[in-house]
Amino acid sequence: MHIPPRVLTVAGSDSGGGAGIQADLKTMLALGTHGMSVLTAVTAQNSLGVQGAWELPAEAVRAQFRSVVDDIGVQAVKTGMLSSAELVETVAELLAGLDVPVVVDPVGVSKHGDALLAESALDAVRTKLLPTATVATPNLDEVTQLTGVSVREEADMRRAAAAVLDFGPRWALIKGGHLTAADGDGDSAVDLLTDGTEEHWLRAPRHDNRHTHGTGCTLASALAAQLAKGDGVPQAAAAAKDYVTGAIAAGFRLGGGIGPVDHGWRLRDGR
Repeated sequence: MHIPPRVLTVAGSDSGGGAGIQADLKTMLALGTHGMSVLTAVTAQNSLGVQGAWELPAEAVRAQFRSVVDDIGVQAVKTGMLSSAELVETVAELLAGLDVPVVVDPVGVSKHGDALLAESALDAVRTKLLPTATVATPNLDEVTQLTGVSVREEADMRRAAAAVLDFGPRWALIKGGHLTAADGDGDSAVDLLTDGTEEHWLRAPRHDNRHTHGTGCTLASALAAQLAKGDGVPQAAAAAKDYVTGAIAAGFRLGGGIGPVDHGWRLRDGR
């Protein structure tokens, strides 16, 4: 009997299905793993933005985590929206008891600019959560939020990665998709993966497509799925970059705002 690798996402729900838990589970399925979830918050969210968010009690988060881990087990974990210091500290404590790869996506704002992390939780992310990470995957806004480093061109990404690594993750994957054509290579979206010694520059075509809701969740979940399948970090990051690039290229319109990436693109490509 084939049992797929098991991956756990600890994140918030996106009622529009573009990001959060919904994007995580779609990604995990598309990459041949069994996705499981610990829900941290419920959002009222669509293509236009986040209209409301309700955090779950730490007790509920802890109970979900123990229920899954103690019975089913996990081979990798991905974290997403953890809106308060209490939730960050609770999840960090739970992760510290595991011996599996952990991908921390330090979600600060939504694609539409809505705040998803309280200012009071930033110190807990820095001192409690990031030290548990095998890989931390901040975008450029989250780098600035956490470290104060502003990335305006590719050369700044090394300094950003060093600042993130100072908080304790084994690897930092700095996502440069927000760099404009004037800041970096206008024809490619570039990310920097480093552990402070090795450097891997991950480049992919930049698609002229505004339907990119869920890209950060998708990349982090793809990375966790590949780690659960036994890939090393550089190999997993390259595979995750390939997956999210294809999903962005196939992104589609929903509602009146920013549509989601398409997790079914490989099915249509026969991959």
